[in-house]
Amino acid sequence: MANQRQYPRTPMKCRIKIAHASFGEIFGHTRDLSDGGVYVRHEALAGLPAGTRVTGQVQDLPIEAPVLQMEVTRTDAEGAGLRFVE
Repeated sequence: MANQRQYPRTPMKCRIKIAHASFGEIFGHTRDLSDGGVYVRHEALAGLPAGTRVTGQVQDLPIEAPVLQMEVTRTDAEGAGLRFVE
């Protein structure tokens, strides 16, 4: 099966804050990152249906990172794949 991804993934682990009305704010960890989105590990994300909008902000940087709008594209037992929304 050929890789059909539009953007290549880069393994990257960092702490990220995700916010949604159903759980408030949680802190997860990224698994990988691409120009189109990010996979975040946290069990609270696994219950969100595809299409759910959340906000995310990378933590622990020397400057405050921007808060980004993201949309759930897929979930599994570990977390969720999130697409960046412009």
